[in-house]
Amino acid sequence: MLKQNWIIISIVGGLLLLLFSEIMEATNTPEQKIPELKQDAWIAPSLYLDRSLEGKERELVIYGEELIANTSKYLGPKGSVAAVTNGMNCQNCHLNAGRKSWGNNYGAVAANYPKFRDRSGSIETVYKRVNDCMERSLNGKALDSNSREMQAMMAYIKWVGNDVVKDSTPKGSGIQPPVYLDRAASPEKGSIVYSAKCQSCHGANGEGLLAADGKSYTYPPLWGSNSYNSGAGLFRLSRFAGYVRDNMPLNQASHNAPALSDEEAWDVAAFVNSRPRPSKDLSGDWPNISKKPIDHPFGPYTDGFSETEHKYGPFKPIIEARKKQQKQKSA
Repeated sequence: MLKQNWIIISIVGGLLLLLFSEIMEATNTPEQKIPELKQDAWIAPSLYLDRSLEGKERELVIYGEELIANTSKYLGPKGSVAAVTNGMNCQNCHLNAGRKSWGNNYGAVAANYPKFRDRSGSIETVYKRVNDCMERSLNGKALDSNSREMQAMMAYIKWVGNDVVKDSTPKGSGIQPPVYLDRAASPEKGSIVYSAKCQSCHGANGEGLLAADGKSYTYPPLWGSNSYNSGAGLFRLSRFAGYVRDNMPLNQASHNAPALSDEEAWDVAAFVNSRPRPSKDLSGDWPNISKKPIDHPFGPYTDGFSETEHKYGPFKPIIEARKKQQKQKSA
């Protein structure tokens, strides 16, 4: 009996000693702070979490999101509301209905409009900007600004950027072009990139993949009669290259882990934009021709470079030439 008691006392004593040592270690160990999570880029709001939207306002925002995600269902060639677009969806260019960081999102739109734009030479509203996309990227017709569809898209775009400070542009908004090459972008090299990394989704002839319902595209056409026209933003190489570098192939690439190198992005942009597509009358664009972007592929220009050089590059000499022009004007 006495022996059993000593065993119990020894076990309890050992446990107390272990507990004491743990307390002392915890007391003497410096406090470790949990590192803060750093926000890499703008994060879009969520309709699932936002309970401030109610009633008719919430319904309008939800309809706006649906229109952006499934534009063709309502406004495409077989649209239930009107047949005014080419069958592509807004989110083909503005990923996740305009809510994806580095995916040409809508985060900064409401915060920066109305604003003056050199392309039109005038102050533009969000209505004008949306209709530009309708007429260029969707190769269609402008919507009535008083229509329920336009009002819904406006409500959605405003909601997406609701937390963005006025006149600010959060990181991850818009499109960031890749580093400029020291050579012209090559359609020939881009053809090889396209065959290896794009063709499986967009087709050998850039025709895209039509959805089972026949009303929209699972993967959009990149050229041909149903693609964006020559006035679209993606017809500029820097826009297309930046977009695909950060996002394509879909769900396989990101801004921090691109699947394409900068060189591949420029070359595949050159290939895709060398292919046939609908044209648009751009005679009213860039009334001040000195303000044309370096990769705007239609003259005239003030810098002495050709349309081919402005379309494919190399762009560094154009940038340097314009800097010299600016210095001469300022002198």
